[in-house]
Amino acid sequence: MSRFEEVTDRTGTRSVKWDRSKLLFTGEDILPMWVADMDFKSPQPVLDAISERAQHGIFGYTLPDDEVHTTIQNWLNRRHGWDIDTEWISYSPGVVPSLYMMIQAFTEENDGVLIQTPVYAPFFDVIKRHNRKLVTNELKRNDTSYEIDFEDFEEKIVSNDVKAFILCNPHNPVGRVWTEEELQRMADICLKHDVVIFSDEIHADIILPGHKHVPIATLSDRINKQTITCLSPTKTFNLAGLQASYIVTADAEKKKQLDEQFKNNGMGMLNIFGLTALEAAYQHGEAWLEELNETLESHRDYVTERFHKELEGVTVIRQEGTYLMWIDFSGTGLSHQKLKDYMETEARVGLNDGKWFGEGGEGFLRMNLACPRKTLEDGVERIVQAFKRL
Repeated sequence: MSRFEEVTDRTGTRSVKWDRSKLLFTGEDILPMWVADMDFKSPQPVLDAISERAQHGIFGYTLPDDEVHTTIQNWLNRRHGWDIDTEWISYSPGVVPSLYMMIQAFTEENDGVLIQTPVYAPFFDVIKRHNRKLVTNELKRNDTSYEIDFEDFEEKIVSNDVKAFILCNPHNPVGRVWTEEELQRMADICLKHDVVIFSDEIHADIILPGHKHVPIATLSDRINKQTITCLSPTKTFNLAGLQASYIVTADAEKKKQLDEQFKNNGMGMLNIFGLTALEAAYQHGEAWLEELNETLESHRDYVTERFHKELEGVTVIRQEGTYLMWIDFSGTGLSHQKLKDYMETEARVGLNDGKWFGEGGEGFLRMNLACPRKTLEDGVERIVQAFKRL
């Protein structure tokens, strides 16, 4: 049996995905396929490293050292061809807290901040909670994929005096892995209008075969110094509960500003087990990751084929990266609210509400494919039979 076929019972573990589903969804026997963590065990070397650290028995104040810095440096170089200086690295409990620090450090109240919708909902929160002006560049639907409206992108920046752009690459939820050409055009516009780029690349390692992740900061020295990049092993190796991420900032003055903002908010130290897991995953988890991405490709193709053959009015957006599938149910004729209700009460599957992702989300639901094949097939079968009855 493949390590990605093993079914592990997560109920009763305080799991947001499994235990909170009873509070979030109506209906009985809901199968949760929503929040972005995986139902796969982390790589064995990570489990071993955590166990060994736990057996030490002392959990005092702990800071990353040169070995951790170098481990990150080597990973980015090996996986993404990005040669960073270890002096560029800062640490954070998560990408969302990092975005909060960036907004505080590099923008002022009422400044325009641009995002591309539909997009990960906390992007909206980080802008609104800090009284910044929310500016949206809606992605253009192109059959079973999405592309960027570059004219609108630049017009929105100019007309709203945008100071910062939050990039999502790979994009959650539409699953695009932006090409070098697309990234270059966005970066050129940002340089032209002096817009700082906050790049959320937490899904950088979850790239399906046939696609390649390009960190936007690698495009040129100027772009590198205009960009602050958020990264983490947590999505890659299913470590979200350990809260360990890092930020790469090449511009010395920007890094100083950001580090000061973290200090001003009392944030300066990571979880001891998060650091342990990060190091072990990046040093010993590569073979596991390769198998994961092949598994996710198989899962994507299975769901796409089943829905295409058996469901009318349902379109699967072709996924290039992440383990999250963006599905258009608008052709079923159901209103958005009825769609949600039907999915929960009739299919008994818990998916993310498309409206959570902003403009362009109505009629859509997001499905998490990072689960054992048996779980995936159960969820797909529930959906297929429910919508056939409809």
